[in-house]
Amino acid sequence: MVRGKTDLKTPEVLLDLVDRISEGVYISNNAGDFLDGNPALLAILGLPSMEALRQTKVFELLDPQQRNEQVRLLQRDGSIRDFEIQVRRPDGEIRWALDSAYAVKDPATGEITYRGILRDITFRKRLEGQLLEQSVRDPLTGCFNRRHLHEFEQKMYDQPWGCLVIDVDHFKHYNDTYGHLAGDQVLIRISRFLMRVARADASVVRMGGDEFLLLLPNAGLEQTEVAADRIHQAALVEAAPPFTMGHAAREFKESLEKTIHRADQNLYEVRTMHRSPDQERRKPM
Repeated sequence: MVRGKTDLKTPEVLLDLVDRISEGVYISNNAGDFLDGNPALLAILGLPSMEALRQTKVFELLDPQQRNEQVRLLQRDGSIRDFEIQVRRPDGEIRWALDSAYAVKDPATGEITYRGILRDITFRKRLEGQLLEQSVRDPLTGCFNRRHLHEFEQKMYDQPWGCLVIDVDHFKHYNDTYGHLAGDQVLIRISRFLMRVARADASVVRMGGDEFLLLLPNAGLEQTEVAADRIHQAALVEAAPPFTMGHAAREFKESLEKTIHRADQNLYEVRTMHRSPDQERRKPM
């Protein structure tokens, strides 16, 4: 067969293809040196030139655990396919890529090199992150929704936590009297207030309706009570919508559901103690 401009075995065609494709093509060695690469690789890695590429080590761009696992698989199997990696570029930007590579051993010297292709999936990963964020966020207030509870419990596992349950006072009456749009504004106000005054590591969750929950990681009963008192004091200063709050801290590695239930019971006790049935209804605004 005569080789021509449409034959992939023609060196000129291969070189043109490697220079034009959007995937990064590279050759590296066991020491982590880049031996060669195409323009798309430079763009993915955020490097200005081939000289800069050859002065950069592979492990300088990757998480050490990812790099170790990558090398382990290459040594065990001789290749990797669609291995997901995070690339930290010299400018600090994070890119995600899928790495497919195989090992080549020089029969004369025994030197091993790796030939691979990087496919940039940063846009897809960011979109996935946005969709995940939307799935665990309440669209009205921006707080977490109930789906966050499982994630929090799994993350904390056998660690302590505290819970603050917040219920807007007389919300149903206000909502029925002034309309849902006015009620929504009250929910937005209380959610923003809670986000401002909560601990930096706390999660604000809208449980539904006018019920909110603050999850305090690594907090015992004393820290939970301090957080509750701080929120009460802040509410007086900022004139937040009136609310009732109950609290509880994890006991004996109980489930999150049980801690929340005890915080709910505490809220009802507080409400019974401080508000009589014939108390004059106050506007939440």
